[in-house]
Amino acid sequence: MCKDCGCSITDHDHGHSHDEEHSHSNESANHQAAHETLHHNPQLNDKKTISVIKKILDKNDHEASHNRAHFDSHNVLGINLMSSPGSGKTTLLENIVDMVDFKFAVVEGDLETSKDADRLKNKGIEAVQIQTGSACHLDAFMVHKGLHDVVLDDLDVCFVENVGNLVCPASYDVGTHLNIVLVSVPEGEDKIIKYPVMFRTADLILITKTDLLPYFEYDIEKEKKEARKLKPNVDILEVNIKDKDSLQNVIDWINFKRKMR
Repeated sequence: MCKDCGCSITDHDHGHSHDEEHSHSNESANHQAAHETLHHNPQLNDKKTISVIKKILDKNDHEASHNRAHFDSHNVLGINLMSSPGSGKTTLLENIVDMVDFKFAVVEGDLETSKDADRLKNKGIEAVQIQTGSACHLDAFMVHKGLHDVVLDDLDVCFVENVGNLVCPASYDVGTHLNIVLVSVPEGEDKIIKYPVMFRTADLILITKTDLLPYFEYDIEKEKKEARKLKPNVDILEVNIKDKDSLQNVIDWINFKRKMR
């Protein structure tokens, strides 16, 4: 069950065939934020509900640790892409594929259809579609299943393109190493302050569709300040797919993180 909207996540096999025990690390920032939210949501502020949700989050975090170990064993950097619908996650991947000096694949999450995965495949990108049905986010178990269809030995980076949503994905660690959050100029300049949990999880914020700045009232410097109030050390880049230099900046950031591992 999603703690934010109550959607049910079904068809999970919480066990896996690996014999080794994976250590359960300290709670992630995402997990901690999720538990804090419980105490401020009157609809969920019930002892039994909190107990159930805590168990869900604990199991998810355990599986996320397993996913990260799986990436690590293949020397693959896992990156979770999050944003509201239409901010440009798929478009970003389509446009960097011919520029990158590393090989990547994508675990693609959507409620229905395989449209985004098909777009990526048409660009020669290995993509695995996960249809979540009524679930408004991916979780670690879904990603674990998706990774069974990805040949990690051939990769340097694996992107998890999360379901378009600025709320629920922020609370679920899917087992990647980094979170990139996209926010586009046409969405308006209130998204960062209205959805703080999401932007606190970000290692990198991409302000996309900056070529549209002349047509919208959008104070980009103000938005950067709002983001750094939430997370002072967050990296922020401006992106315009028509500007190859802005795309190269994203690639350079990823390559820097690869070298720092």
